[in-house]
Amino acid sequence: MYEERPACLPGAVVWHATVPAGAPLRVLPDGCMDLVWTGEAFLVAGPDTTAHLVDSTPDTGYTGVRFPPGTAPAALGTPAHELRDQRVRLSDIWSEARVRSLTQRAADSTAPAGLLDALAADLLRASGPTDPLAGLVTRGARAGLPVSTLARRAGMSERQLHRRCLAAFGYGAKTLARILRMCEALDMARRGVPWVRVAALTGYSDQAHLVREVRSHSGLSPSALVT
Repeated sequence: MYEERPACLPGAVVWHATVPAGAPLRVLPDGCMDLVWTGEAFLVAGPDTTAHLVDSTPDTGYTGVRFPPGTAPAALGTPAHELRDQRVRLSDIWSEARVRSLTQRAADSTAPAGLLDALAADLLRASGPTDPLAGLVTRGARAGLPVSTLARRAGMSERQLHRRCLAAFGYGAKTLARILRMCEALDMARRGVPWVRVAALTGYSDQAHLVREVRSHSGLSPSALVT
């Protein structure tokens, strides 16, 4: 079971997931990073390039906040590429004392989702002005703009843009665009749009191209993910 709602932080999402009995929970790449409360500890979910399988005791619940693309590294104080395809304890990033205090607050709370919601907003506020590059690259990636165009609009070389994207997103702008396009395609299919139409609307060369891309990032066919 999975539920989510908009967070106080614009563009962020607060969510709760329960691992089903008999099968792991498959978490797909989405261009984002999450701060997760397991009920016992805080984890940071780094930016994924492939599906992450959560396999734990059935009915285990997880609560988290998903930061908008490119914003979590500044809020958490760690470059995204250092956490790519990883799940690490928050205590590996922050001081033990800071995490111990936050863990106690979460353990005592009857609404950990609210705690995470407020924490995400506070962290981003404390990190200072948001780097406009994250928004520029995310919008450009969603629009399917070439890396060369994004670099020109950002006023830097493609090599400089790649380095900045590694720190903000965990990977380059091209990989971000592929992941965001996959998410858009799956969202369309879940709304009942036929696959051929989905492929055309989201910029894939054909349906076979869509299938290859989705399988490379998720490990499953598009139909298996939407069913």
